[in-house]
Amino acid sequence: MTEQDSNLILSALSQQFTEDDITVQVDIYRLEEEDGWTLEVIDEDDISFVYEDLFETDQEAWNAFLADVEEYGLADIIDPDEDEDDEAPSYH
Repeated sequence: MTEQDSNLILSALSQQFTEDDITVQVDIYRLEEEDGWTLEVIDEDDISFVYEDLFETDQEAWNAFLADVEEYGLADIIDPDEDEDDEAPSYH
């Protein structure tokens, strides 16, 4: 699929997020012809972490990100191997 075939819609909820001196870019987007929203977290080194599951709404994606930050902490979201005893959020 080329850029000409589809348009990317970026959610207004996309933003920078900071916790404990760590800042990430949280992007929530979908293809114009698709229903599901993608949640992507980009760290300060431009390493991207994309959640495996699509979300029904952009708000649901944002809420999932906030819930993961509360449960795991931002450091574990962007570096899940740091503490192997905890289960990481669902992304690849």
